[in-house]
Amino acid sequence: MPTDNYKRPARSVPQRSIDGFINSRPPRRKTVTKHDEPRTFNSHDALIGKPNISDNARHIGSPTISAPVADPETPTDVTMPFVQPVSINGNLKQPSTQIGYSGRRSRRSLRHKKTNHRTRKWFVRLTLITATALLLVGGFLAIKGYVQLHEVFHGGGSAIALQANVNPDQLKTEGDGRVNILVLGIGGAGHDGPDLTDTMLLASVDPVNNKADLLSIPRDLWVKMPNDYIAKYQKINAAFESGKYKYLGVESDSNANQQAIEAGFKAVDGVVGNILGIPIDYNVLVDFQAFKQAVDTVGGVTINVPTELYDPTMAWENNWNPILAMPGVQTMNGQQALNYVRSRETTSDFARTQRQRALLLALKQKVLTLGTLSNPLKISELLSEFGNNVRTDIDLKDANTLYGLLNKISNNNIQSIGLADYPNNYVTTSTIDGLSVVLPTAGEFNYSQIQSYVRNTLRDGYLAKENAHITVLNGTADNGLAQTIAKKLQSYGYTVVGTGNPPTTNYRNTIIVDLTHGKDKYTRNYLQKRFGVRAVTALPDKSIKPGNAQFVIIVGQDEATIN
Repeated sequence: MPTDNYKRPARSVPQRSIDGFINSRPPRRKTVTKHDEPRTFNSHDALIGKPNISDNARHIGSPTISAPVADPETPTDVTMPFVQPVSINGNLKQPSTQIGYSGRRSRRSLRHKKTNHRTRKWFVRLTLITATALLLVGGFLAIKGYVQLHEVFHGGGSAIALQANVNPDQLKTEGDGRVNILVLGIGGAGHDGPDLTDTMLLASVDPVNNKADLLSIPRDLWVKMPNDYIAKYQKINAAFESGKYKYLGVESDSNANQQAIEAGFKAVDGVVGNILGIPIDYNVLVDFQAFKQAVDTVGGVTINVPTELYDPTMAWENNWNPILAMPGVQTMNGQQALNYVRSRETTSDFARTQRQRALLLALKQKVLTLGTLSNPLKISELLSEFGNNVRTDIDLKDANTLYGLLNKISNNNIQSIGLADYPNNYVTTSTIDGLSVVLPTAGEFNYSQIQSYVRNTLRDGYLAKENAHITVLNGTADNGLAQTIAKKLQSYGYTVVGTGNPPTTNYRNTIIVDLTHGKDKYTRNYLQKRFGVRAVTALPDKSIKPGNAQFVIIVGQDEATIN
């Protein structure tokens, strides 16, 4: 074979894709055959310029170089910068610059690569646009929610029981082991008596035992006002406005002044706390518009109406239909729910308070079931309306804690009670100077029965959990003192299992004996603060038999003087 036919081919230029990058798709290699046995061309040899020389065609100066033999199942991963010529039947042939790379296949692959590149690019852009939109919407809702939350949750109230692992020394008196929230419903601007609290409901939460109670307070209860701005004696539904108007110095239906609102809270809390005998920790003021909005935002509330509610005086607010509710299970929208809890002309105020408690339970269940307070859009809807129509002295931190507590309390562990519900009917209707009012059955301004009932029903959470048994002994010569002290303790929720006399009756000072040795630390703390003495762990007289009591109280002359 003439040596001048063996020429080095020109280098091929790698093809480029339309986006400017070298096409890295591995080429297909095809098999070249001849009469002799096929010889292979190694890609590594091509890279270093080393030919593969056949054994049966090995002539000095006249090598015969075979074409690369492609294994279709073994693709190469190398793009060769140049290709050696091949010999077929003794003639050198210049192969394609890219061995085995079909032109039709190449164009199809390029089009496919171009489509994939565009798809990925648009996908990235769409993702960025979506993420940016979500961030903008979320940021807007967060800022809006932050502003609106602080318009509603101003703070000011406090409850020790919301803390975790409460130190007993922080608890001042029985009842501090609960969280008491006074909910006040008003008509608001545009209604007659816009600041009269026609709905007064105490929501009392026991965070220790995961229980709660709803207690209705009759709006017509005749009480002494905290000030004489309106009158010295008035119905309890005027207590809030008396404090607010006293602060402002003028009657105004605007609730934009937070200091005036807090003055109203302080006034009504003093009156309610005196009647019920328990502290009020927080207040929530809601007008009609906010109530309707809350019901509509959760899609209505489902309630079981026991009997038909007929009230022609409210027909104009019910499409001129005097039947406000039919018996049976039904879902009410905001306006229907408001009519249901406001109606009182054809039923008693006591019946109305029962409807209010039932609907509030239904609303609580709907809110927690839907997860409304974890939905930013729902929160935004509520707060947009609440910002102008709800006022409270709960701060954001305590509100979040309370929400967590309510999530743990099922409706089965929420008791609905009233002061006129048989057999616990401690109030009755009466008239004063021709005015229809509600008075305690024990007598005007005598709240002893009410207080005992409330303290035992809304029992301190720590006392309820420890449920320590107490024996009271009379260590003086005053007859009946042990029974008097025992009755008082029972009115605060203590469990008194017995009364009696010690061997001697010459005790000058009261003694508290803690037989649990500090185990029932909350009961011990309350008793020490009530009697003003430190507890001991040993009985002063070994002949005293405590029975199954964890605490023994020997009443001394100091307590006899006080009582």
